[in-house]
Amino acid sequence: MIVGAGSAGCVLANRLSADPSCRVLLIEAGTEDDDPAVKLPIAWSRLILGPHSWPHHTTPQAGLGGRSVYLPHGRVLGGSSSINAQMWVRGHRADFDDWPQDGEAGWTYEVMEPYFRRAERRIAANGETGPYGTDGPIWISDLCDPNVATAAFLEACAQRGLRRLADLNEADNTGFAQTPVNQHQGERWSVADAYLRPAADRPNLTVVTRGTAHKVTLDGTRATGVRYRTEDGQPHTAHARGEVLLSAGAIGSPHLLVLSGIGPADVLATARIPQRHELAGVGANLHDHPTCPVYVHCPQPVTLLGAQAPEQLALWQQDRRGLLSSNGGEAVAFVRSTPELDAPDLELVFMPGAHGPHFPDGPPGHGLMLTVVLLRPQSRGSLRPAGPDPDQQPIIDPGYLTAPEDLSRIVTGLTIARDILSAPALKPYVEGPMAPWRDTTDPDELARYARDHVTTIFHPSGTCAIGEVVDSRLRVRGLDGLRVVDASVMPVINRGHPQAVVVALAERAADLIRHDV
Repeated sequence: MIVGAGSAGCVLANRLSADPSCRVLLIEAGTEDDDPAVKLPIAWSRLILGPHSWPHHTTPQAGLGGRSVYLPHGRVLGGSSSINAQMWVRGHRADFDDWPQDGEAGWTYEVMEPYFRRAERRIAANGETGPYGTDGPIWISDLCDPNVATAAFLEACAQRGLRRLADLNEADNTGFAQTPVNQHQGERWSVADAYLRPAADRPNLTVVTRGTAHKVTLDGTRATGVRYRTEDGQPHTAHARGEVLLSAGAIGSPHLLVLSGIGPADVLATARIPQRHELAGVGANLHDHPTCPVYVHCPQPVTLLGAQAPEQLALWQQDRRGLLSSNGGEAVAFVRSTPELDAPDLELVFMPGAHGPHFPDGPPGHGLMLTVVLLRPQSRGSLRPAGPDPDQQPIIDPGYLTAPEDLSRIVTGLTIARDILSAPALKPYVEGPMAPWRDTTDPDELARYARDHVTTIFHPSGTCAIGEVVDSRLRVRGLDGLRVVDASVMPVINRGHPQAVVVALAERAADLIRHDV
């Protein structure tokens, strides 16, 4: 029984139902993924604001001057893989060094790398496969029609002395390259496309959509099923003969555990939820990749501002090219804020357009964005229920910029971004700062700018961490028949984008479950 048909849940549903003797029930709160916008690569900027996402907001953030941050995640078959920017960026091999290691059940890069390859189907434009698998279910592609400004950005990185990578998914990702994307022939290729659709006709797989789980049922210390409510308001109880697998994400999984009475005693008492199993760490260790944008005017009409022109839709419908085939974040540079670091701690994501909450009515003209992402934030927050009602949004406090070093490293990243944007290669495409960016080198002004404009790149993680909430086989500590498989188990977020890690993690989890059951 799997709760959540996102990047992990779809993998589990496919791999476990491949055994005809294993009956699998997959419960998803969202809808089918048949909205045409899901296939349109650039449409993620609208999808995250629509009915296919959970419209969560953080608490007012002390590190951001009291601002609340919009923190959506997928509510549709495929989960966030159906609404994100399709960036398939594994991270750095050192990412797993900080994960608990337990012999054969450890989570080293050497253990995980074959699972990345198992998932991937990579055919590059030049025919090279690089570090990828070639016969997995997830198509990994080059962008069909990258923007001319993106090529200029890549050259600007070279002019500033950064290392040109053959591919962003090299084990050491220090450097820059165009973004590999989970697209196939110019369309989004979600985890639902890759894993769920090929398994949909299996008689031993049942998929329930519009079913919101609100409690894991327990018999003593054993998970026995899930209570959920369908769209018509009717309650249902599904009984598990085997295991219950929570794959509702770093917000949904800890929230469901605590609603079920599984969590810290003080959190349960405050929320007026009867305790069934005390477990410290549920909802703690919440962290995310904060991001801070730099905007510049572009004197040439080549940016994503033109994506809504009718001819662009016709171009995409005809041969899957043009501005609508862009994923937005077309290129990336991974850099170190200080040279003595062993791995990058900053990511610079280039978008040939101006996008963000700063432009609710759209940008004031053609512009470019280079956003600074802090890869290894020290700030930590928490998630807890507002009360026993499952329809209440949980209280989400990522604690953005509460660790002083996070702010200073973002300031360093803004300085690096400013330097790249001033390189000769970008001169034809850059014409002064676009508000709210203020072109300055003063550290105090940059710090104020960061506090005013840092937001999220939508990567919450860590709230059911391995070693604290689950063991190295992803079993909830102290309980039988219950596991968590999603980004919440990552004790430390990766130096990349979590999507690829979550898929590989779920691939490995399926092996662990088959072995144990």
